[in-house]
Amino acid sequence: MKIINQTKATVLAEDALLADNFWKRMVGLLGKDALRPGQALILKPCNCVHTFFMRFPIDCLFVDKNKIVIKTISCLKPFKITPLYFSSHLVIELPEGAITSSYTREGDTLLFEPQSPKEGRFSK
Repeated sequence: MKIINQTKATVLAEDALLADNFWKRMVGLLGKDALRPGQALILKPCNCVHTFFMRFPIDCLFVDKNKIVIKTISCLKPFKITPLYFSSHLVIELPEGAITSSYTREGDTLLFEPQSPKEGRFSK
């Protein structure tokens, strides 16, 4: 899946995976060495995340049901937890620096483009 910031006309991720069930959300990025530029993990539903046992910092976008960014957290380091954002419908976990490089801010509207049938796992 591709994630585009419509407000800023920037691409947040070319290779985003959807974690939309309990098991996928629970595993999340655990065991990964890094998120590569252009990768993202979408946790849905989700209104709080943690980085316990992770090996690298991430950027997080909390997004409401209208696909509007309600909170940005840059450089969430391992072994941290975010506050609970009740109006968040999903969270997008991105490589560190993705929020800054895409100029994404609270209030921006996102667009999610479906992936081709060949996609579905992080490409190398």
